[in-house]
Amino acid sequence: MIIEGSCTCGNIHLIGEVDPLKTQICHCTDCQTGSGSAFRVSIPTPGDTLKITGKLSTYLKTSAESGTPRVQAFCTVCGTHIYSTTQGDGLQPSYTVRVGILKQRDQLVPQKQNWYRSARPWVLDIQSIHKNNKQG
Repeated sequence: MIIEGSCTCGNIHLIGEVDPLKTQICHCTDCQTGSGSAFRVSIPTPGDTLKITGKLSTYLKTSAESGTPRVQAFCTVCGTHIYSTTQGDGLQPSYTVRVGILKQRDQLVPQKQNWYRSARPWVLDIQSIHKNNKQG
């Protein structure tokens, strides 16, 4: 499946190819902090299919739970998180793209939950939380 996306301000644009069945939720505390929410939804994207335009900033984050170093990339203008990848020079073998920036996000239904032991308890019963169609 072809994916297209951009950051909030439009500085970053990307296009790539993914397997929708690899869409995943991560409940780790790093993803909670990085997303500002209870989890992050992402999808692995082969490096040879991913094309990005615009200026990115990156930093190296060592995971609190796994100890794995991951490069985090975000827009230099608006700060939108774009992807994470393994540390190294040149083209990376795979990028973990944030599903929320993609036009096709409604088609990318998570198939797996990682670090489930760190899931916020209320996420397990989100259906019971009051629903509004607007703020308030």
